[in-house]
Amino acid sequence: MIMRCIIVDDDELSRNIMEDLVREHEHLELVKTCSSAIEAFNVLKTEEVDLIFLDVDMPKMSGMDLIRSLEVLPQVILITSHAEYAAESYEYSVTDFVVKPISHGRFLKAVEKAQKNLSRPNFSSETSKTIFIKSDSRLVQVQKSNILYIEALGNYVNVYTAGGKFIVLSTMKDIESRLTSPDFMRVHRSFIVRLDKIDSIEDNFIHINQKNIPIGKNYKDELMRSLNML
Repeated sequence: MIMRCIIVDDDELSRNIMEDLVREHEHLELVKTCSSAIEAFNVLKTEEVDLIFLDVDMPKMSGMDLIRSLEVLPQVILITSHAEYAAESYEYSVTDFVVKPISHGRFLKAVEKAQKNLSRPNFSSETSKTIFIKSDSRLVQVQKSNILYIEALGNYVNVYTAGGKFIVLSTMKDIESRLTSPDFMRVHRSFIVRLDKIDSIEDNFIHINQKNIPIGKNYKDELMRSLNML
């Protein structure tokens, strides 16, 4: 499994070290190297990213400020000289916290944690009419036809069904790859919908069960082509 990642650090030497480590890892794809959190914020608005290697102490906008500003949070490995940020970082469910200078071994350990998170099997095979959703300590069998929509929330997704909501540790990219039937479609960076559950579409919003779901501009054309319209 290839993880798309960005590096965010205002220190050039640290960026260069991280670039070398990332490029040597066969399961990492470097999307962008950013010298500020503001630059990273703009990249994350347009790019699909699985993992952020993030410095904390940066001018104008800190790494923690970046985490707080994101509606959809990829996995984050914090890399910093300031160990005192560790306690606060785990409030945001970061994947790992590494104190500089980072060694090759410590880098590999942090990446392995991220890989395990992404590969965790929360959903079953797509050939079935049902899926097993891992929620807390239970595996719950759910009819796919009962799923209304799925919403990203940080390192988790909320799966909304006719009978209630499930909170699952997963990424939207992983969910999208597992729900590949024509019944489901990604309509926004933060939303996947079941097409036959759509009540109406107005302007740039989908209405499902009294929920207003935004349509991302990069997804609208494909959505329109998939609808059976008169």
